[in-house]
Amino acid sequence: MHMMERPYRLSARFVATVERPGRYGDGRGSGGLSLLVKHTTRGHLAKSWAQRINIDGRQRNLGLGSWPHVSLAEAREKCAFNLAARRRGELVTGRKRTVPTFEEALEKVIAVHRAGWKDGSRQEELWRATLRDYAIPKLGGRPVHRITTSDVMDVLCPIWNEKRVTARRVRHRISAVMRWAVAKGYREDNPAGEAIGAALPKNGVQVRHLPALPYAEVAGAIEQVRRSGAYPATVLAFEFLVLTACRSGEVRGALWKEIDVEAREWRIPAERMKTKREHRVPLSTGGLAVLRQARELADGSGLVFPSPRGRPLSEVAMPTMVRTLGIGAVPHGFRSSFRDWAAECSDAPREVCELALAHVNTNAIEAAYRRTDLFDRRRALMEQWASFLA
Repeated sequence: MHMMERPYRLSARFVATVERPGRYGDGRGSGGLSLLVKHTTRGHLAKSWAQRINIDGRQRNLGLGSWPHVSLAEAREKCAFNLAARRRGELVTGRKRTVPTFEEALEKVIAVHRAGWKDGSRQEELWRATLRDYAIPKLGGRPVHRITTSDVMDVLCPIWNEKRVTARRVRHRISAVMRWAVAKGYREDNPAGEAIGAALPKNGVQVRHLPALPYAEVAGAIEQVRRSGAYPATVLAFEFLVLTACRSGEVRGALWKEIDVEAREWRIPAERMKTKREHRVPLSTGGLAVLRQARELADGSGLVFPSPRGRPLSEVAMPTMVRTLGIGAVPHGFRSSFRDWAAECSDAPREVCELALAHVNTNAIEAAYRRTDLFDRRRALMEQWASFLA
């Protein structure tokens, strides 16, 4: 067959009769279909179908089977299917495989993390809010394998100096999505990982620590709160928070079943602790006095400090109260006040002070925690703190 007889479009008759080795295209608009004719090593004539198609910016040849097992009509049908799959963001190299967009991958990652987040936690809300405001506008509709370090830099640079803490959270959450994509085989690297850490500026805004009072002013703050006329459960929760040096969420979620008045002990279960380990809190004389007053608020919910609706107090209840009173600190800052007092006014060793805050940071502290959690030493320390505040 002569070269001049090469058809503009393939026909079933041409496919069946062509014998000259070569590649014969199916014409413009065919989706890249071609017939490859060649002699095998044994001298036989072999005819196979291929599709030239752009996938992720790269030209690829996809094998569609051999003739006559796959007819011309079937090969054209496969081409059309692959083109439609590409429009939907599917890779068709070897097997059908959908590459999710960043926004779709985020939903998968949140679903994975959700099981580990504590009940009542705002983590999901915070993840969605930060990424909605900063990452989704630039990355949301892009397939995860197409996101580059440059793309992540475009998200972070505008906020890196002015909103350093927020920017770090955004980077951490983008990185979590990218690590998921790596684990799933959609990409081989994390564009929000070490490389970007080296590229981002090291200087910028300083970390702002949460406002805290000098320990000498804490007793006055408690007295100011008592006289405020605020909602009784909020007042008592605040005083209990200061006396126990616990976190706001631990106090707001406190249940009567966790408290053993006779043993003068509060056992916070692991699932409610930031450290994910049970924390025993020794109850001082002042702490027990607060609990006696809280008993009068019991509403059947089991909560020590219930809201008017029988639920845990809102996250903003205590912060709003102290801000309204002009106290100049946030509830979490009173942990810092306690820590400063413990370092300067008590003779407790550092391990005891750290464990009183449920900090487990070093191997030595962890070993001590496993052994006894230094409970008697902590009981003496918290009693001393209560006496100082009284």
